[in-house]
Amino acid sequence: MTDSLYLPAAHLRPAAITLPGSKSISNRTLLLAALSDNACRIENLLDADDTRHMLAALQSLGVHIERHSGGYTIHGCGGRFPQRQADLFLGNAGTAFRPLTAALALLGGDYRLHGVARMHERPIGNLVDALRQAGATIRYEGREGYPPLRINERQAGGRSRITVRGNVSSQFLTALLMALPLTGQAHEIEVQGELISQPYIDITLKLMAQFGIQVVPDSHRLFRLPENARYHAPATLHVEGDASGASYFLAAGLLAAAPVRVYGIGRHSIQGDTAFAVELEKIGAAVEWGENYIQVARRPGQHIRPFDLDANHIPDAAMTLAVVALAAGARCSLRNIGSWRVKETDRIAAMAAELRKLGARVEEEAEAIHITPPPRLAVNARIDTYDDHRMAMCCSLVSLLGVPVYINDPQCVNKTFPDYFRLFESMRA
Repeated sequence: MTDSLYLPAAHLRPAAITLPGSKSISNRTLLLAALSDNACRIENLLDADDTRHMLAALQSLGVHIERHSGGYTIHGCGGRFPQRQADLFLGNAGTAFRPLTAALALLGGDYRLHGVARMHERPIGNLVDALRQAGATIRYEGREGYPPLRINERQAGGRSRITVRGNVSSQFLTALLMALPLTGQAHEIEVQGELISQPYIDITLKLMAQFGIQVVPDSHRLFRLPENARYHAPATLHVEGDASGASYFLAAGLLAAAPVRVYGIGRHSIQGDTAFAVELEKIGAAVEWGENYIQVARRPGQHIRPFDLDANHIPDAAMTLAVVALAAGARCSLRNIGSWRVKETDRIAAMAAELRKLGARVEEEAEAIHITPPPRLAVNARIDTYDDHRMAMCCSLVSLLGVPVYINDPQCVNKTFPDYFRLFESMRA
């Protein structure tokens, strides 16, 4: 790819897209398989930067991994990594950095975890505080509360009841849930404040159950983990398609009034971002649900309706709605999205800046964004992507609104969806 990708104004033909594997499921599954007491064949694993960082880290920790046609076989280490000393570079992969931090801190050793500059700006203090309650020895190598981290041996006598804030990142709770069974002790995790992105916690719980550990939440405020628990992997596990990645194609079906079907997710998906299709239906989409697909088109004669949405349950997919708002004809609001501020970039600020380039009036709040579309969108706007894959993919949809657009640094999609622009191009009429 070039440093800037030109997307002409386009119409779509009816299309079918097969999704890559889910990033959230892929990295969780890799870690759980590595910690199991047996081997697990993982099929449809996402092949992108974030999963490559996890795979490289696991290999550095001594996990035996075999690659074969259709996936990988992970030979589990029985809850103890062979290498007790490692320097792990994890890029900007939060789904690798946070769970590995927790697992290594509770197993103990001599580990250094670091990443790109943006990762060192993403807070991790709440997770570190919670791990220290369990006896972990962690110190910051730079700014307090942020990576890089140095992890050493866990101290005896940690608390059995751990508290963690729920309103910064659901990945902190996910990391604790996955790692605490490694201690062999019973634990309770108490969530303080509002738990954001609850559907991502549900993914974690369902995957842990597939690996032999049942955790029943008490209203998602208290989680009890049993003692003497061990991970045991299924012989084969197929990774669902990426529901967050599906949002761009599903929105395209609504915006372009052409049916678009995505394969790899369906009515029984464990990913909360499939609820994005429900939100599209509320504003004018015709949605069809199958066992292994979701299809979206525009209802005949239906205009896209303005919306005011609490998007706490679909924070990643909600970014796509920020671009859909440009076609809604009136002010739209996305609320309860404070987690956007600590993602690959400050997504509220970034989205506001780029939508203004297109002529929209945008009001920013600490945890909300309000978008009023212009009478006519700007032509040939050059969209900056902030090294954020979701900014690039969201803003590609502008080309379906009757104007051409340039996407700067399009290769940032390699983080989770390297084939995105090729698939997007394949839908053009």
